[in-house]
Amino acid sequence: MSRAKTIMIQGTASSVGKSVLVAALCRILRQDGYRVAPFKAQNMALNSFVTREGGEIGRAQAVQAEAAGIEPNVHMNPILLKPECDLTSQVIVLGKVDSDIHGIEYWRHTARLLDVVQDSLNRLREEYDVVVIEGAGSPAEINLRDHEIVNMRVAMMFGTPVLLVGDIDRGGVFAALLGTLELLTSEERAYVKGLIINKFRGYVSLLQPGLDMLAERTARPVLGVVPFFTDIHIAQEDSVFLDELPQRQVHDGGIDIVVVKLPHTSNYDDFDPLERAGCTLRFESSPSRLGNPDLIIVPGTKTTVADLLHIRQTGMAEAIVRFSRAGTPVLGICGGFQMLCQRISDPDAVEWRGGDVSGLGLLDATVVFGPEKRTSQVKATVAANSGLLAGLKGHEVEGYEIHSGRTLAQGETPAFFVHETPSENKRFYDGLTNAGGTVVGTYIHGLFDSQSFTAAFLDRLGHGTNPNAPPPEPLSRQQEYDKLAALVRKSLGMEAIYRIIEQGMPEESNCRPSGQKRKETP
Repeated sequence: MSRAKTIMIQGTASSVGKSVLVAALCRILRQDGYRVAPFKAQNMALNSFVTREGGEIGRAQAVQAEAAGIEPNVHMNPILLKPECDLTSQVIVLGKVDSDIHGIEYWRHTARLLDVVQDSLNRLREEYDVVVIEGAGSPAEINLRDHEIVNMRVAMMFGTPVLLVGDIDRGGVFAALLGTLELLTSEERAYVKGLIINKFRGYVSLLQPGLDMLAERTARPVLGVVPFFTDIHIAQEDSVFLDELPQRQVHDGGIDIVVVKLPHTSNYDDFDPLERAGCTLRFESSPSRLGNPDLIIVPGTKTTVADLLHIRQTGMAEAIVRFSRAGTPVLGICGGFQMLCQRISDPDAVEWRGGDVSGLGLLDATVVFGPEKRTSQVKATVAANSGLLAGLKGHEVEGYEIHSGRTLAQGETPAFFVHETPSENKRFYDGLTNAGGTVVGTYIHGLFDSQSFTAAFLDRLGHGTNPNAPPPEPLSRQQEYDKLAALVRKSLGMEAIYRIIEQGMPEESNCRPSGQKRKETP
């Protein structure tokens, strides 16, 4: 059986735009008639997603799969590392928790995990025409070379040509590209077939002398320059992206929403639809910058107790309570929901070894952590009918849950009723609201991707706080993927990239894409 061709995007550093470029190539290949899938062997990220089968993978691979027009599955990201507070990471293998490992010990497990990586990529290659592979960080981390299982080892194992990406917005892109190639072994360098410069602001013609010299010095083509953009909304891989955001200014007459910026914020893209709908969305870590928001959101986190203690130290916890008492609505998602409760207990020391911890006390409930971890897609309806959710009862929402711990309520009203869980076939109430409905907590991630609910929610929030709030705009991630594909197709030499994919590496010359072909050969 012939297997899919592969192409790999590696970067000179973290956050150079690898994830977004993989999503763009997935969309372009799909548009051109290929069956295409994304793959990342190992992902270290707090942003995660739950597949239909209940497996947990990196959010970036779910986005890339959506751009490719396919259902995400665990083989697209077989190893997921979720950092925790004490220099350990939760290791998720094929969608399920495998272990908690101290960083210095992780290398002892890579031989075992490499077998998982190989099996997953082989499975994808049997089903698709092309697999677009994403690397991690930089392949030139020479201290990690002997044990890495996500960059050159994967490329060499599968005979995959590599496109190396540098971020010019950070400065020093020519040195970064040249330095990365210099630090690779001669065998590794042979796999790099082209260079890409990402996040450029300005006229490409002014950059041309540098591009010519780069091509001459490296003996590799510069395949294109992708411009910096702010008008295309694609979920980023992790919350490092939040540190690069400019300070948001509150628009007159608009809805002002503050998301509390936690040390370990997870799934922050839950709130992207609110910004696309015209709200001012601000991520703030200091109580002095809260201003007078229409809504405060406490987001998800992998380390609920540690982040709760952090916002107590900064004064943000006290400020949230003070604003809530004064009538400002507060919404908590997942770990943020847990923080809003009266008490957090961890008898098995799953996350915290310091005994019970007092929460913010805005919801009359207790959170009890346990060894089990819930991962499931959900469909639900709004169950409450007051405050933030007044008039929304019965509205449908879809999303997913990823959390440890049970929330034991003391009489508060459930926020949602979950009527469908594809991987579990369960029905249950989710979340809580206080008596006035001004404080709402839920475990459902992706809540605001449900357009009808979001429109009604913002209409309610706007009328309740600011009658001049603009109406929400239609939300369409598919349109965003098409815009991204158009920009990248215009910016890169796609004919050259298709030749690189087709030629592969010498040891892979007998492999041919299976199934449907392109309508036209570029």
